[in-house]
Amino acid sequence: MRRLIQGGTIVNEGRSFIGSLIIEDDCIIEIIENNETPRGEFDEIVNATGCFVLPGVIDDHVHFREPGLTEKADIESESRAAAYGGVTSYFEMPNTNPQTTTLEALQDKWERAKHSSHVNYSFFIGATNTNQTLFPQLDIHTIPGIKLFMGASTGNMLVDRREALEMTFRTAAELNLPVMTHCEDSGIINENMKVAKEQFGDDPDITHHWEIRSAEACWASSFLAVELARKYKTQLHIAHISTAKELSLANLPEDEGRITLEAVIAHIAFSNEDYLTKKALIKCNPSVKTVADRDAIRQALTDGRITVIGTDHAPHLWSQKQGGCSKAASGMPMVQFSLVSMLELVNKGVLTIEQMVNLMSHAPARLFRIDKRGFLRKGYKADITIVAPDQPWTVNEYCIQSKCKWSPMMGHTYQWRVLHTFCNGNHLLNKEEFDNTIHGERITFRNDN
Repeated sequence: MRRLIQGGTIVNEGRSFIGSLIIEDDCIIEIIENNETPRGEFDEIVNATGCFVLPGVIDDHVHFREPGLTEKADIESESRAAAYGGVTSYFEMPNTNPQTTTLEALQDKWERAKHSSHVNYSFFIGATNTNQTLFPQLDIHTIPGIKLFMGASTGNMLVDRREALEMTFRTAAELNLPVMTHCEDSGIINENMKVAKEQFGDDPDITHHWEIRSAEACWASSFLAVELARKYKTQLHIAHISTAKELSLANLPEDEGRITLEAVIAHIAFSNEDYLTKKALIKCNPSVKTVADRDAIRQALTDGRITVIGTDHAPHLWSQKQGGCSKAASGMPMVQFSLVSMLELVNKGVLTIEQMVNLMSHAPARLFRIDKRGFLRKGYKADITIVAPDQPWTVNEYCIQSKCKWSPMMGHTYQWRVLHTFCNGNHLLNKEEFDNTIHGERITFRNDN
């Protein structure tokens, strides 16, 4: 199967230029930097004139809820949402039921994804207080890393024993595997919740969420993670940075690039002022914090302190999102809207489209040492998304692909639209048409230094 993507603005590795891509089977075989019509015969020609041709987004942080929580979401529905959003690869988190903390649970996810994921997939193994001895048994070429919850979050996977923390960082360093951490100090949060309940009742209003899951709780935990990473020379990737202060932990010469930060759409797009209108729809852990924190994170997208943009895509039933700080579930479905949300910030001048592509495609591929994905290069897998500007559309429950059928973006009008998504050369999304028969591939990783 030969396909031609013709005449679009190709954005890749810091450059934007008019050109064409030739795909043969699952790979890119030619990149042409001009307006000339490529010679040869093609099974399909896609006219990308006026559009932008990007490497498919790699989302390093999603919760697709399968197995055990499939009333909220499943691999099929959420990978479809990913494809609609231009996301061609994802790494899924271990706090499912059962938790992905054993080799058997990991194998079960591989089998599920093989038959139901529309885009490419991989799964983090989760750390517990007692499972560090299984890490040397892992195939390090098939997982992105070890997920470590250093603060209580959805799924009750808190690792709070110092010995277990030390062993996780030490073993990961020996295996040359990244540790991705959720950093919030549970002791600080619990004390803040106790005080809030005494003052505001059993379910404090959602506007207090950022005060309860506070900046201090994030800093204390992130600082400890960095301390341990430096002690063992572990590659540390701190997930969903939500405060300005934590940004000081990254990009220090003495760490030699081993400590990196992820920002997610919630903390890039929203601030505590949005609790007044969005209510618990933007309740997530760590919490959305102040305007100053949000603006500092946006600035860090362009100066090297933030390495990767993910989503922390985490669906819940609508009924589970009702209530305040105690009762409403934390998490929001964003994988379908991450790329178009970031393109809005490109329009606003927060970052360039080249910087956005680096943060959402190139950087995760480099950081996790993904084989032949994340770039538009000859010989690389043809994971491609084509987006069009000036095609307004409004989010409603009918266009939401996630199983839960809600989003904090409901009612929002985007100016950019994802028109096409190619996964391993397959034309998965073709404007309004989606090919349900297409499935993604298991992502593989190099383990070089």
